[in-house]
Amino acid sequence: MRTLLAALVLAAASSSALAAEGTLVLYTSQPNTDAQQTADAFMAKYPDVTVEWVRDGTPRIMAKLSAEIEAGQPQADVLLIADIVTMEGLKADGRLLAFPEAEIEGIDEALVDADRTYFPTKLITTGIVYNTNAPMVPTSWLDLTKPEAANMIAMPSPLTSGAAMIHTVTLTGNLDNGWDFYSALAENGAQASGGNGDVLQAVSGGDKLYGMIVDFMPIREKAKGAPVEFVFPTEGVSAVTEPVAILSTTQNPEAAKAFVNFLLSEEGQSLAVQQGYIPARADAGLPEGYPDRSTINVLPYDAAAALADDAANKERFSELMGQ
Repeated sequence: MRTLLAALVLAAASSSALAAEGTLVLYTSQPNTDAQQTADAFMAKYPDVTVEWVRDGTPRIMAKLSAEIEAGQPQADVLLIADIVTMEGLKADGRLLAFPEAEIEGIDEALVDADRTYFPTKLITTGIVYNTNAPMVPTSWLDLTKPEAANMIAMPSPLTSGAAMIHTVTLTGNLDNGWDFYSALAENGAQASGGNGDVLQAVSGGDKLYGMIVDFMPIREKAKGAPVEFVFPTEGVSAVTEPVAILSTTQNPEAAKAFVNFLLSEEGQSLAVQQGYIPARADAGLPEGYPDRSTINVLPYDAAAALADDAANKERFSELMGQ
């Protein structure tokens, strides 16, 4: 009986694996190198699937997808993007496919959508990067408003970066001075433009000495010899989970489900660690250069409220920062 049961389980697994075939279209905000590594690792496990991916910042990815939806021709099967606010909006519009049987073992269910339409793949925090030649070593967000940092601060714009929008909403919702903090940044000459890569280039090159940035970029570059350090500020950090979701209009649901499960699996989470990210699974370890997970204070964030206030938050940011 046990032999028969084992055979049936193996047959079912094999059938599922064989069903994952054809072309899978991925829209992602991952860096190009990571997107290619992710696609290659998945295709090595599922050789009958060809992953075609499109990479850009989350707002631009969504603009592309929205245009395709309006034309009645959405191309993506899977989204792997920065923030859950975008996912909440897509879910509300009926654009995401529920995947209740997704393999979420080992992942904090508090990070998983209750309706199982999107799933966390990482924990990417935003803190402070500084050039090692800077006159001040920042430890607090408020340090960026000090005279020592005047006209030397770079930050990604929430208008072009989903992670930056979450960061803005998180800080304004948790710091005692709220939006006044951003007013002080503006008065101190902070410049908001582009994405996290632009911030890294400016600070590592010395054009700016301080910046707000996602953790993995400066930690990676420091390991390569760049003159940068990353700080987890004392007040805490914002975080995005880089969620993955299947579009309800997918043309290849079996391959899409296999892709989601791959990212959530031990193998997929180990890949995230190898790429230099804090994995969604706490048991997957940490990359070199990170403090103990328990010491990273992630500030609370209300995705539903952020979705409702998105337009107002962007308008207020634009007014304060002169964009």
